Amino acid sequence: MTPEDMDLLAALGRARAGVRVETEKPYLVESRLSPLARREGYDSIEALIAALRANREERLIWAVVEALCRSETTFFRGRETFAALRDAVLPALSLRRPEGPVRVWSAACATGQEVYSMAIAAAEAPGLATGARFEFFGSDLSERCLEKAQAGLYTQFEVQRGLPIRMLVKYFENQDDTWAISPRIRQMVRWKRINLLADLSAMGRFDVILLRGVLRGMDAALRGKVVEALVSLLPPDGVLVVDPDDDVGAFDDMLAAAPGGTGIYLRDPSVRAAVAA
Repeated sequence: MTPEDMDLLAALGRARAGVRVETEKPYLVESRLSPLARREGYDSIEALIAALRANREERLIWAVVEALCRSETTFFRGRETFAALRDAVLPALSLRRPEGPVRVWSAACATGQEVYSMAIAAAEAPGLATGARFEFFGSDLSERCLEKAQAGLYTQFEVQRGLPIRMLVKYFENQDDTWAISPRIRQMVRWKRINLLADLSAMGRFDVILLRGVLRGMDAALRGKVVEALVSLLPPDGVLVVDPDDDVGAFDDMLAAAPGGTGIYLRDPSVRAAVAA
């Protein structure tokens, strides 16, 4: 690929989805676009990019942008984070919502392992309020990822990555060479294709929003816009979950890190004051 090709991809990624294309690592870009080029019937990535320039077809543009987005995920990625959500965050929220559901959104769910992990964590959580109810939502930019997530079918390799054998046996059913998430868990999750750069105000309130594996891959100038939009959807006692090494320092006036370095950030003013003390 030429520098001009890389510049085109970087401009498309940033404009359409806020994606930071690593132009200094062309091998990564090639690894993400090669499968797409084959699926679309092009002999090479260069031919794919030439078609982009010539036709400016929206479907193909979005297919390229989706391919450039990171979609790597595993079950229970970050065990300490999920333990804190299971043992502290979800029970506390359930006690504060006696009349309504606790709403959880995985805002970049990729192939679904994260939001299914949250549903399993809720099923395993101790000390929940009597009759506690949860609603889970998974969204992603990639239609292909959402199709796989909604199917709830995973290979042996995928379930081995982060999923304890006890939970595999309890929450999955073996189907030949794949594992299917149990219907009870799968039916707890709703799915939607969402671009996080779009207007999110119509999404409603969420008690927990997970934005993991996203910020480091975004254009630096747009990270703040996305975080601010998501925080605006949290109630005063809501929780934002990012990767532990993500920098959200610019939002100290809105969020406070929970103890333990788990990437869990709190919006509750009283909790923020206690954490800061």
